[in-house]
Amino acid sequence: MKAAVVSVLILLVIFVAWPVSADRKDLPGAGGYGGDEDDDNDTKSWFPLDNQLSLSYYDRICPDFEKIVATKVREWTKKDSSLGPALLRLLFHDCGVTGCDASVLLDHEGSERRSPASKTLRGFELIDDIKSEIEKACPGLVSCADILTAASRDATFQLGGPYWPNAYGRRDSTDSYARDVEKVPSGRRDITGLLETFQSYGLNVLDLVVLSGAHTIGKAYCGTIQSRLYNFNATYGTDPSIDSKYADFLRRKCRVASETVYLDAETPVKFDNQYYINLQKNMGVLTTDQELVKDPRTAPLVKAFAEQPPHMFRQQFAVSMAKLVNVGVITGEERVGVIRKVCSKSNSRPY
Repeated sequence: MKAAVVSVLILLVIFVAWPVSADRKDLPGAGGYGGDEDDDNDTKSWFPLDNQLSLSYYDRICPDFEKIVATKVREWTKKDSSLGPALLRLLFHDCGVTGCDASVLLDHEGSERRSPASKTLRGFELIDDIKSEIEKACPGLVSCADILTAASRDATFQLGGPYWPNAYGRRDSTDSYARDVEKVPSGRRDITGLLETFQSYGLNVLDLVVLSGAHTIGKAYCGTIQSRLYNFNATYGTDPSIDSKYADFLRRKCRVASETVYLDAETPVKFDNQYYINLQKNMGVLTTDQELVKDPRTAPLVKAFAEQPPHMFRQQFAVSMAKLVNVGVITGEERVGVIRKVCSKSNSRPY
């Protein structure tokens, strides 16, 4: 009880320090698409800008950038709502390898995209469509890395998640290697391994617990959890940490590896804190999900988010996402990145 109270107090301090709005109408500028220079300066007082990115980067050179992205995301997700979680996952896989540099979008032999671990990633066609539209309005000015950053944010917002201001000015990487994909945290890592990975990104234990909450939406392929259901620790049994009734459901659902199961069994298409409530009921789908409630470093935070109103999680999710999309970015000042003409192809690589 004492640990939970302490964790709640920690969360409250962070929320006060980071006034991220969960609604676009509260952001600087009309409609949340960027504001004037004074608004930008006001926001800089709390936004974690430790690189050359800027909240007003496209205000003059491509003022309709965010509007184009939001419109396209809305069009595509209206036809296929599963693209929302897919875009968020695509961003995680991009930022979790060599940083938020759109390397996951490059499509050539030996690239991250061609790695077996990336075969279930989706959303590439939507990013290509956005890029094509933006090239008509602002040719050669908007990077694929910025497009992916904006699109994943808008998709999250349309699913009922928070809206946070993005700083822009990223450049795209020129290289992408399948061998680097192993850096992305898998669903079978222990908490110590996950924390080490997150710390290498400049993120902390709170970010780990919060960003894991993205599993409040989306699905997992059954192939990723079959060993947990049918041969846990080579025992030919089921992981005893899973609620017995839920385990029965999963075993019936996941006989075939290509089947999918919701990561949040209770409110699978609602961006809320039910994920944390499920963990306390031993209903985590991935091993890493359920480990969060076992480890003393993360369990108090899981309990706090489960017991607090959903908006507390949504606000902190915005804060942690604003940090994540700053991981390993390439900027024009570094002169090592490019703005790709086509997101799936290098400007200089022959195809």
